[in-house]
Amino acid sequence: MNTVAASAPRAEPRKAVVPALAGRIVSYIAGNALPAGAHLTAQALGDHFGVSRWTVSQALQLLADKGVLRHESNRGYFVADADVAAPEQLGLATEPDLTRAYFSIAEDRLAGRLKDHVTETYLRQTYGLTHRQLGELLNKISHEGWAERRIGYGWTFSPILRTPEALAQTYSLRVALEPASLLEPGFNLSPEAAARLREVERQILAGGAETMTADALYERAVQFHETLAEASQNPFFIDVLRRVNRVRRLLTYRAMVDRQRYYRQAREHLEILDLLEAGRNREAADAMRRHLEAVAANLRQPA
Repeated sequence: MNTVAASAPRAEPRKAVVPALAGRIVSYIAGNALPAGAHLTAQALGDHFGVSRWTVSQALQLLADKGVLRHESNRGYFVADADVAAPEQLGLATEPDLTRAYFSIAEDRLAGRLKDHVTETYLRQTYGLTHRQLGELLNKISHEGWAERRIGYGWTFSPILRTPEALAQTYSLRVALEPASLLEPGFNLSPEAAARLREVERQILAGGAETMTADALYERAVQFHETLAEASQNPFFIDVLRRVNRVRRLLTYRAMVDRQRYYRQAREHLEILDLLEAGRNREAADAMRRHLEAVAANLRQPA
């Protein structure tokens, strides 16, 4: 899928995009409870955020300058301290206006106010964006899988997000996929990965469900489920799940008003981890199925 990022770095992205990305990386570190010494790579973060490795490298260097990361020659960047400060405390703007524009585009698309095919000029004028802002937004949207560049000019939005049953359908796929991944013969969840997941869920139960941003809450859930899919040692499971998660991000954001749900989901995540670490994968698969079906049922209810 094509992206809007320029092929060569320019001064404008250096001054505007890099600090915003650095702020998102800080949220990523906190949301995933990455411990001191955790290795961050430009390739992995570039794939995650849908930006170039050059831009990620600049953001990592900025965080190293601020003491959030530690740089080691020929090895890369590592988390300096598990207790990382909030982006705002570090002077890193996360571009709230750009976030509002993202949700405006999303809501207009879901409500049918935004056509299937649009030009960049139309999007800039309608949502009051600069060329750079629109470029970053379209990078994010295309990475999430609900729009792609048209041959010739303009952009095409995916019709899947216009159907009211789209979110339920993503859960139907996940109910079939994720429990099966826990039963793969090569399934192996490392103690370090399990401990990392547990720490995030404990943060949720300690009040994080009330204070974390919608983006961080979603990221935490994605990391839990994708880590377990990776532990299956079957690359097809994780590839499909990542594709689904990119698309459903938009749909799920609309159902994040009732934060009490996250306490229950955190307890269910911990139950699944308990069963896996006890070698009771069949029971863990059943618990995963119940968990996904319950989340899907909750999301169908009005908040």
